[in-house]
Amino acid sequence: MTEDRTPPDMSLRADRAIGSSLVRFKRCIFFALCLLSSVLCLPASAEGIAVNKTEVRLDEGGYQLSARYDINLTFAAQQALTRGIPLYFVGEYLLTRSRWYWLDEEIFKGGQTVKLSYNMLTRQYRISRGALFQNFASFDDALNMLSRQSSVTIPAELVNKDRNYTAAVRLRLDVEQLPLPLQVNALTGKDWALNSGWYRWVFSTAEIALRDEVKAE
Repeated sequence: MTEDRTPPDMSLRADRAIGSSLVRFKRCIFFALCLLSSVLCLPASAEGIAVNKTEVRLDEGGYQLSARYDINLTFAAQQALTRGIPLYFVGEYLLTRSRWYWLDEEIFKGGQTVKLSYNMLTRQYRISRGALFQNFASFDDALNMLSRQSSVTIPAELVNKDRNYTAAVRLRLDVEQLPLPLQVNALTGKDWALNSGWYRWVFSTAEIALRDEVKAE
């Protein structure tokens, strides 16, 4: 039988060293978990289109539906754009009035196509609406303009005063105007899933008129 001749003070120092190492190890694990947690909790900029704000405007001609969108293009869409492939977005608008005895009455339905393109020679982005267009030096500026959409003016005679109506807006990428090879990818994958979906809200024509009167004063 062998006798343990390790001095008591050395054993104590060894135990303290092991204890200190365990404490440092636990602290490292704790800080690593905290860092991982903070990274996972960061807000992600999801790809796609989402409605940010909507509004009904009233002028001398009638009513206008407007919307502001948050747009984050997918990687595939950005790559296509920078390679000279234009992207066509369709803003759609719908105005209905509910009827208790039948289906909702459709007051107005319309849409507008907006073209987003990039010129590789001038390194400028362009937003086109029909024959009208505007150039932008940066992608963010062009996207900011694209995010603001409005319908044509809905004639005032189509809308009765002192009634509630349901407005709906949607912005989507028109995949049918992509080159044919990309259309196939758009139908089978999520790389081209750029569609806000319909967003609906109810408004009162009387409240709209009152709001505009207050603004005018």
